[in-house]
Amino acid sequence: MKKQVLVLNSGSSSIKFGLFEVSAGGSAVCVCGGAVSRIGEGVAEVKFKGGSTSYAASEELVDHGASIARIVELLEEHGTKRPDAVGHRIVHGGQDFEEPAVIDDAVEAAIEKNIPLAPLHNPAGLLGIRVARRAIPEAPHVAVFDTAFHATMPPESYRYALPKELYEQHGIRRYGFHGTSYGYVLRRLSPVLGAASPSIIVFHLGNGASAACIKAGKCLDTTMGLTPLEGLMMGTRSGDVDAGVFSFLCRELGESPDKVDAILNKKSGLLGLSGLSFDMRTVAQAAAAGDEDARLARAVYVQRVRKYLGAYLVRLDGRCDALVFTAGVGENDVDLRAAVCHNLALLGLDLDPDANRARSSTDEPQLVSSPASRIPIFVVPTNEEAAIAVQSVEAAAIPLA
Repeated sequence: MKKQVLVLNSGSSSIKFGLFEVSAGGSAVCVCGGAVSRIGEGVAEVKFKGGSTSYAASEELVDHGASIARIVELLEEHGTKRPDAVGHRIVHGGQDFEEPAVIDDAVEAAIEKNIPLAPLHNPAGLLGIRVARRAIPEAPHVAVFDTAFHATMPPESYRYALPKELYEQHGIRRYGFHGTSYGYVLRRLSPVLGAASPSIIVFHLGNGASAACIKAGKCLDTTMGLTPLEGLMMGTRSGDVDAGVFSFLCRELGESPDKVDAILNKKSGLLGLSGLSFDMRTVAQAAAAGDEDARLARAVYVQRVRKYLGAYLVRLDGRCDALVFTAGVGENDVDLRAAVCHNLALLGLDLDPDANRARSSTDEPQLVSSPASRIPIFVVPTNEEAAIAVQSVEAAAIPLA
């Protein structure tokens, strides 16, 4: 028996949505989807696609409530039944949530409590929950947290070397993000490896980028921290940087904390180093054409990935069942994968040039390592929305058989 799950990703001025058909065995297929953007500006942009149907228009949708009501109308116009469940992507669950949660008033309150940890994301997600629960009251609503996958990290992975009262009183610790993606990749790759709980290293490389060290099917470590700013270099985020840079910019250059936060989150990374773009494709093209700033940006990006790859191999004591690349850059940038794996045969990693450049026509895990590679290397396309749909059915205990 198949069930339909509406997945909502609510932003401050937009809502992305997809209706998924979930089957026994944990598969989820997108039936239709779209987005409502520019909410709150009076006239919103509405896009919808399902099968051969495509729709795009400007409509008077004044707020999130009107936008979600319109989404429900679009689904009904497409001939779909009311969803059996609604899954909500929530960025930060703090220390309150270690797995998806069926939403009630107490769950809403806990999400609201964690707003200081994700002030740009959690308010919009909470607003989406509240209006969707009113619009679709008959279905269970489930919150799926980006941070939940990393709840298995031990204290030596998640604690900062800061006064312990900052952790005990304010929850200042490392949480990690992209957890829905990591869970999806782990679920897809485990049958291929023939192991229910493999030990793998996954690089989720998109505009936002992170890595996860997974031991025996559980997260042991990850690169993002209290916020998504820590770790790998990203499209516009700096990644790891000396914390003294923040105080230097405030003290010596007279910048406000908000301005420095904007510099580190929105003006750094590929954009900051290249001076061109946050998009790796643009940076790669410029580097190939001889632009030195673009070449440096790409080189720094690669070395950050290699640094964490080496660290995570050590965390696993060298016992790694697979190295995985996923998300937009990880799945599509063949030259970057080659650069990351260059000269690592002594560590058990040997990329096959032909397999690496071959384009898969499916969303199945693609082996790109050579037969000589002790550690297999895979490209696994991620699908966070499909993962949210499956987890929503599981959390709400909706029978599929």
